[in-house]
Amino acid sequence: MTRSHSYSTPTQRQLRVAEEIRHILAQIFARADYFDEVIQKAHITVTEVRISPDLKSAKVYVMPMGGAHQETVIEALNKAAPFYRSELGRQLAIRFTPSLRFYIDETFDEASKITALLQSNRVKQDL
Repeated sequence: MTRSHSYSTPTQRQLRVAEEIRHILAQIFARADYFDEVIQKAHITVTEVRISPDLKSAKVYVMPMGGAHQETVIEALNKAAPFYRSELGRQLAIRFTPSLRFYIDETFDEASKITALLQSNRVKQDL
């Protein structure tokens, strides 16, 4: 009997590989090996990695320190994605190194909006 997995819920293996990718990329960004000045000056934080069920592609959510120049940083990271993939392949112990696509992590903005809503006068009245 086969098990069917929902693609919306990641498997344990996906979570484990995604977390390993996040740690490796954070180390690579900390070393600042890449020659692009935009990336070197950005001080990038890797907040989350989501990997496809077949482990062949990964969405990497990042935030530049202070949130400055987000579009420029994402553009530079996606341009440098083959370099980061090759660096990742040297350190990751799986058969295929996933292709990387970088995105800005917008959870910080969402959290700020929720905090502002909770502190608004309309909400304080209800409490």
